[in-house]
Amino acid sequence: MVGVLAGSASALFLVSLDWVTRWRELHAWALLLLPAAGLVIGLAYHYFGREAGRGNNLILDEIHAPRTPVPLRLVPLVLGGTLLTHLFGGSAGREGTAVQMGGALADQLTRWLRLRPRDRRLLLIAGMSGGFASVFGTPLAGAMFGLEVLLLGSIRYDALLPAFLAATSADFVTRAWGVGHTAYPQLAALPLTPQSVGCTLLAGALFGLTARSFAALTHWVGRQFARLAYPPLRPVLGGVLLVALVGALGTTRYLGLGVPVIVEAFQTPLGPQDFAWKLLLTALTLGCGFRGGEVTPLFFIGATLGSALAVVLPLPVALLAAMGFVGVFAGAANTPLACLLMGLELFGMPAGIYLALACVVAYLFSGHRGIYSAQVVGQAKHRRLSREQGKRLGEL
Repeated sequence: MVGVLAGSASALFLVSLDWVTRWRELHAWALLLLPAAGLVIGLAYHYFGREAGRGNNLILDEIHAPRTPVPLRLVPLVLGGTLLTHLFGGSAGREGTAVQMGGALADQLTRWLRLRPRDRRLLLIAGMSGGFASVFGTPLAGAMFGLEVLLLGSIRYDALLPAFLAATSADFVTRAWGVGHTAYPQLAALPLTPQSVGCTLLAGALFGLTARSFAALTHWVGRQFARLAYPPLRPVLGGVLLVALVGALGTTRYLGLGVPVIVEAFQTPLGPQDFAWKLLLTALTLGCGFRGGEVTPLFFIGATLGSALAVVLPLPVALLAAMGFVGVFAGAANTPLACLLMGLELFGMPAGIYLALACVVAYLFSGHRGIYSAQVVGQAKHRRLSREQGKRLGEL
């Protein structure tokens, strides 16, 4: 049931997102209405959202310490808010929307089934896994994401079966609705040499530091906008700044999901400005209160950074782009195993060792920072950080 709900919701979301993206690309003037869209989103969340405004962090907190059911109104709020963000040119993703819808819909079953707190936790994890798997077409990564994202450095093995069942069924349902996903190039095998391993470790460190920078900047932007006493005005001001920045850049290359640029990054080395501008615009979009996910922008940032590194590192551009694609996400979400599985599902097995090294190193170099402030440090990344064990990332 969880998989059917999450998969169907993701199918509706992806079809709608594709439509609004194509419409925006045909009407460049729509960007000028981004501040107005921000006002609508801000008012909706301020007067109707309540706790729903916390997004993914609300679901994570409910898994850690169950209190009240995730409100069903989160589904239309995050769906409508994300579509408005993309319709008028915000730089955001889609994972957060799908995960929140999956978790909220799954939690509605709690009342009907009268589940105990422990079983409710498993249901929420299954909902998150189903949402992630169905929005990207990666059931293995989706299942592992739900298990891994809760506790930094730890996995919830008690939820193993529910997570995999929900992820697999949600992906099947989304595809059954006729919804497809982006096809990425399959990587060729590359022999392991001291040089290739060294370059991979260096690239992984850069991916981890970039992930840390993205998380820090997004949270910093959020704190600055929190100074505005009336929350609905925050995305309005953010929208004005975004319009001004895009106008100064003279390109819409960094708006929306940016999938065409991600695909381009696998084909030819790109300049370093691509990842830098996407990082800045996404941090501003999400930090000021627009809706959407962080993950696809992280794919963009990682793939374009990896592509740019092909100019200085003697590795194939497609391999570096793929390592950045999963590595930056691994560092920002603190989910290296889920990101490795995603890399294998999207890019194939032959280059798996390189993807694994990039994910692990990026995870270590991002430190105890991440895009989910409700994530709890289950196992410190280094013994010097052991005093932070058991704390939420938002407390550090």
